[in-house]
Amino acid sequence: MRVERMTNEKFKIFLTFDDLMDRGLSREELWSDLPRVHRIFSDMMYDAGIELGVELSGVLLVQVYLLQAQGMLVVVTKTEPADIEDDEDYMEMKVTLDESKEMMFSFEDFEHVIRAGHQLYQLNVTGGSVFFYHDSYYMLLEDEDIFHLDQDQVIALLSEFASATAATSHRLIEYGKQIMDKDACRTIYKHFS
Repeated sequence: MRVERMTNEKFKIFLTFDDLMDRGLSREELWSDLPRVHRIFSDMMYDAGIELGVELSGVLLVQVYLLQAQGMLVVVTKTEPADIEDDEDYMEMKVTLDESKEMMFSFEDFEHVIRAGHQLYQLNVTGGSVFFYHDSYYMLLEDEDIFHLDQDQVIALLSEFASATAATSHRLIEYGKQIMDKDACRTIYKHFS
């Protein structure tokens, strides 16, 4: 579990799927066993609050983003509602679950991007986008790029060349440099064969 403060009232927690398994929670249970998920989130936010020195009370807005290959990104915002008296023991969570429709991988070297692009092209994947940001290359694959494949197969293939990352396409589009747009695997195959 990785914790990062965004503001005084907001922080984010990044969990890999291994972190979730260590806490006894599978991906499928996130959508079905809500009381158990609520307890695990409470424990997780308590741990994060201690690590950051944030006292969690009042209403917490919790946005949970399931990232297909990376794990889970949890954004917690502490709010102070006007209708609650100063009861420090009071804590209410309003949880929003959202599943990402994109897969993002980070590559240390452009040669690895080329090798991954060739492998994906052999599996009839022609799309994808490639970005450069903070001395790393990133490949973004959206659901429509890999709809005909098993997601676990794609994750396993890309894990040979890259690492799953919590970076979002929004961050890369705004701060990174886009190298290839929408047709990355076809472009890699065409120019680097």
